[in-house]
Amino acid sequence: MQIYEGTIQYKAVGEIDLNCCQTPAQVYQFMKDAFAPYPVQETAWVILLNRKYKALGRVMISLGTMTSTLLGIREVFRAAILGNAAAIVVCHNHPSGDPAPSTADFEVTRQLKAASGVMDIQLLDHVIVGDPTADPRGVGFYSFRDAGMLA
Repeated sequence: MQIYEGTIQYKAVGEIDLNCCQTPAQVYQFMKDAFAPYPVQETAWVILLNRKYKALGRVMISLGTMTSTLLGIREVFRAAILGNAAAIVVCHNHPSGDPAPSTADFEVTRQLKAASGVMDIQLLDHVIVGDPTADPRGVGFYSFRDAGMLA
């Protein structure tokens, strides 16, 4: 049986506006380019934040199919712990462009909220990114915090 040794490596890859993720609209602006390389696949990301809710970076945790992606609790909090985050924003896209949440999106958000209390890493929001032209509201994103689920 193989035995593996893990290491953590931090590498600067660019600069970001530290206040880029204070509102769902800012999260949408910060994340929309991350989905561009995968226009027909759902991808899930975690935005890592410090104690003052300033961005530390973003990590893709899942690359899925046209209609779903794995948004695993373990993967979300692994990224948060390894990134030394005090808080997180979870974000995924809907390739259809309509950011309306599915039943599975509501369920995973409930699970993330419960796990965040146990892990002592605050879940600030779960934002679904779509396209304003395909969104019946014309906004292009859905925020579970704005909807009152993470208040």
